[in-house]
Amino acid sequence: MRLTENKHYIFLSIFALLSAWLANNTEILQIAKRVSPAHSPDYFSSGYHKWQMNEQGTLKSTLTADKMTHYSDDGTSHSIEPIMTFYNDNTPPWVINSETGILSADGKNLQLNGQVKIDRAEYKDHRKITLNTSNLKVQPEINYAETQEWAELINTPHKTTGTGMNMTYIEPIHIEFLANVKGNYDNK
Repeated sequence: MRLTENKHYIFLSIFALLSAWLANNTEILQIAKRVSPAHSPDYFSSGYHKWQMNEQGTLKSTLTADKMTHYSDDGTSHSIEPIMTFYNDNTPPWVINSETGILSADGKNLQLNGQVKIDRAEYKDHRKITLNTSNLKVQPEINYAETQEWAELINTPHKTTGTGMNMTYIEPIHIEFLANVKGNYDNK
């Protein structure tokens, strides 16, 4: 009688062992054990928005993008159609947009690739400023940007062009062209 009483336990034990053996030898576990390829995304976002505040709790900068993809191997965030806005006290914000961008893992370097446009709206007795360039390196923490490419500064009715540019976009604003500088200035 004991064997017939315990046959359910024996059957369940055999079933459990068979299940464990099958689980260890299936393709599902093999897929989970595979190593991710180098520079593979670990998450992404469509319609990405990021806000950063300063020490006083006021808005310091925003970053929006059509799509953002984060990579776990180097911690970089790659964006499509990024728009970076930097806010300053008592002046309109600087708005920088480009075709693509790569933000470093520590957030200290933003590489904007392709065509880049920088705008600051008109205010008080200051005219609107527009800068056109490409492949811009931005250091958001120190309000600094630079490029080795051709750049154009439009401060209507004035226009200045050159190759290579350094820019500090916090008061006092400093824009320096590095080579082949040409300008058209209206004296009116």
